Amino acid sequence: MTNQPAIARKGKLSRADRWLLLSIAAYLVMNGAQLWETAIIIPAWTQAPPASLIFFQGPYGLDFKYFWIIVHSIHEVIFILALVFNWKNKSRRLPLVLLFLAHVGVRVWTLVYFVPVIIDFQQMSVVDSVDPPLVERAAQWRNLNYLRVGLFFAINTALALLFNYWSKSSSERS
Repeated sequence: MTNQPAIARKGKLSRADRWLLLSIAAYLVMNGAQLWETAIIIPAWTQAPPASLIFFQGPYGLDFKYFWIIVHSIHEVIFILALVFNWKNKSRRLPLVLLFLAHVGVRVWTLVYFVPVIIDFQQMSVVDSVDPPLVERAAQWRNLNYLRVGLFFAINTALALLFNYWSKSSSERS
C-alpha cells in the first residue's frame, strides 16, 4: 500500500486517511459543543456572580463534567489512532505530532486553570447579590476561554487544511 492519500487512489480512502478524517470530525463535534457553551452558557453564569451561579445549583444545575470527559477522551483516542496510522507518512508525521502537542498543551492549560476555577465557582453559595471581585474573576475566566476555544478551532482548522493540502499535493504528483 502506498502513502498516497485518498484522492490519488481513485476515491478510496486509506486507513490513515479515514482515521485523520474521523479525528477532524470528532474535533468538529467538540468545537461545536465548545461554541454552544461559550455563546450561551458562559455569558449567563459569568454575568453577575454569585447571584448568576444559580445555573450550577440545585437538582437541575448544569454540570458538563462527564460530557467533556467523554468528548475529549473519545477525540483524543481517535487523534492518537490517526497519528499511529499516519506515522509512516513522513510528510504528515511532524505536522500531526506538532498539532497533537498543541492540543495537549491546551488540554493541560484546561486542567491546570479552567477546571479548578469552574469547580470553585460551582461550589460557591448562591447569594442574591453581585460581588465585583467575583465578576472580574469570572470575566477573566470567560475571556481566557475565548482564547482557549479559538486555539482548539485553530488546531482543527490546521488539521483540515493540512489534510486538504496533502490530498492535493499527492494527486498532483500522480
